[in-house]
Amino acid sequence: MQPAVSMASRLGHRLQAFTSALGRSISYSQDRLHQTPLYDFHLAHGGKMVTFAGWSLPVQHRDSHIDSHLHTRRHCSLFDVSHMLQTKIFGCDRVKLMESLVVGDIAELKPNQGTLSLFTNEAGGILDDLIVTNTSEGYLYVVSNAGCRDKDLALMQDKVSEFQKTGCDVGLEVVENALLALQGPTAAQVLQAGVADDLRNLPFMTSAGMEVFGVPGCRVTRCGYTGEDGVEISVPATRAVHLATALLENPEVKLAGLAARDSLRLEAGLCLYGNDINEHTTPVEGSLSWTLGKRRRVAMDFPGATVIIPQLKGKPQRKRVGLMCEGAPVRTHSPILSMEGAVIGTVTSGCPSPCLKKNVAMGYVPHEYSKPGTQLLVEVRRKQQAAVVSKMPFVPTNYYTLK
Repeated sequence: MQPAVSMASRLGHRLQAFTSALGRSISYSQDRLHQTPLYDFHLAHGGKMVTFAGWSLPVQHRDSHIDSHLHTRRHCSLFDVSHMLQTKIFGCDRVKLMESLVVGDIAELKPNQGTLSLFTNEAGGILDDLIVTNTSEGYLYVVSNAGCRDKDLALMQDKVSEFQKTGCDVGLEVVENALLALQGPTAAQVLQAGVADDLRNLPFMTSAGMEVFGVPGCRVTRCGYTGEDGVEISVPATRAVHLATALLENPEVKLAGLAARDSLRLEAGLCLYGNDINEHTTPVEGSLSWTLGKRRRVAMDFPGATVIIPQLKGKPQRKRVGLMCEGAPVRTHSPILSMEGAVIGTVTSGCPSPCLKKNVAMGYVPHEYSKPGTQLLVEVRRKQQAAVVSKMPFVPTNYYTLK
């Protein structure tokens, strides 16, 4: 096991390299940025603000990146994810519309049940990943990535207009709420103190409207981006500070930022759009075949189906895999090599794992190199280091499901 000081130093370098890890969308310039309703709240709590996808968001607060990461795994943390695009799709033809854009079986969703799905193009590429919830209030609640906000909104609005011109009953509304993610093993215990609903009846990927710590009009969804149990709370923007303050009164809860969110999601084997999946990646290549609804596979009625379905039956040329790596931390764009030294792929995300005290990464390799246990090499600073293909998640997930 590595000494704690060594691991802390390496994870400190991870924070310094955070701009590179999340791509060009993050920087320290604060000019002409969108601000979430919690912007001043973050500053008051020591938030170190950076630019991410056109928004000013905290990369960390007073606690270090490592401490925030481990606190989330052991207790719970509060993340501001208000930059995410929230929309409502309503009307009698809302399911038909959504299924014309995504690969999932939206029609099979029960009231207040949600699913991770993918917008795809006709070439089979992933335009974005999103969560679609079939609310009991008669609309679909959709949450998608801030970095894809403009193209996602245009995609949905254009499809709504197309459907309306043919006489379909469908509409779209952007939800201007804040979005707070409470993540960690004690998240439900903390939230239960502020809601009347019994959260034991709200399993993973289900959702309900409720009053939260005195704030009416909230939607609580049992999901997250850390691999832990937790919720995302859509809250009226004017009450976001009140809710965040109420949650932080519990000593179990600490604020966390983008740095911890990124290392947590990587330990959980979750993709970051723009790094690990993009318009040139199919769901099969991205190891996301499970998002393809069974009925949709048979009907082949989603964008890119003629490309994606044959990949299910055959072998894609490349596949997203997890990697455990020796030596220096592996970064985005690091080459992946065969044992003979030939470049066979590229790392798409990588960092030292605070929980495992090992370097973890994910990237794309040819199908014949994708079997867990396959020995490979990665190149870091022009030096070759040992790597082994590993199953994901690297750290076991703790989603809450009904027994």
